[in-house]
Amino acid sequence: MILILEADLGEEDPRFRQLMVRLQGLAGIQSRVHREQGSRQLLTEIYLVGDTQRLLEAEMQTLPGVERVVRISREYRMLGRHQNDQRATGFDYNGVRFGQDSLQVFAGLCAVDTPEHVEQMLRALRDNGQVCTRMGAYKPRTSPYAFQGHGKACLPWVFDLAGRYGIRVVAMEILHESHVDEIREALHATGHPTGVMLQIGTRNTQNFELLKAVGRQQEFPVLLKRGFGITLEESLNAAEYLASEGNTRVIFGLRGMKTNLGDPHRNFVDFAQVPVVKRLTRMPVCIDPSHSVGSRDATPDGIMDIFHVTAQGVVAGANMILVDFHPDPATALVDGPQALRLRELPWFLEDIRLARETYERRRQLAAEQLG
Repeated sequence: MILILEADLGEEDPRFRQLMVRLQGLAGIQSRVHREQGSRQLLTEIYLVGDTQRLLEAEMQTLPGVERVVRISREYRMLGRHQNDQRATGFDYNGVRFGQDSLQVFAGLCAVDTPEHVEQMLRALRDNGQVCTRMGAYKPRTSPYAFQGHGKACLPWVFDLAGRYGIRVVAMEILHESHVDEIREALHATGHPTGVMLQIGTRNTQNFELLKAVGRQQEFPVLLKRGFGITLEESLNAAEYLASEGNTRVIFGLRGMKTNLGDPHRNFVDFAQVPVVKRLTRMPVCIDPSHSVGSRDATPDGIMDIFHVTAQGVVAGANMILVDFHPDPATALVDGPQALRLRELPWFLEDIRLARETYERRRQLAAEQLG
């Protein structure tokens, strides 16, 4: 059960204190408070966990400060939409908005290699008005002999360069909870020049102990990629592991499914589920066209498959794009064949703008028809 409180009802409000006292008296029920500061209002929800079937909605509705009571209808209790809840949701992190109504582009190196390449990438992003990037320091690889990233050794100069070029958020995959401490320490040592979004890769979507550990920290938001061989429902429940431990700043990533049905693409592109995730949950949705397509192949019209599938995801309402670029793809240590070149960045961004414009027009048309 979820108690949705009246707008702008803060902790110091006597009604909030009275409400918490009443909830503490409910046997077998735990309460978790979730707040979201919107552009105009502070929204507060209280999740009641335990034997809530015996609680009467009419009685809970009379509690101090409660505006509405919602019965939970899905397993992913904290991240799911319940009873036709259509509110716009999201969060702000380090000056960047992440929501189901926004769009951010995270272009960058799949794997950090040299300071020179990192600086060239970040300079190109700054010159094209971008404030987010992806930079892989820890890389899970199929072969134990393949390059597995520079790890914590590269973090100080990556963060320093990010700050120098005005990058607000760096998406970075982690493989172990100790990597969170290494990132935190490197940010502190460099004076917090940027922010970090922790990324849980497709191989770790069902690493439940890692999910719980990352969920317990409140400092960094999390990008959780869908598991490449499991159902959407299973992956959404993996995201709920993060939220159930306290971190509800979660973005859900679609990156293609592992199946030969998608050949010749690297994975079967699953971007048609962008609106499905937004309908079932309140999470912003990220698409990863690079790992879905896996090549720079182009159609006879000259448009690369990566551009095509990106546009498909954006037209469907994607809120974040995670895409591989590299100053010299031939020398990239990981996934060079799928990396776009720096000179293609303006083209890629303009193509995204066109697709987003189409999405906004589709939203407007739907509002007019339903209005």
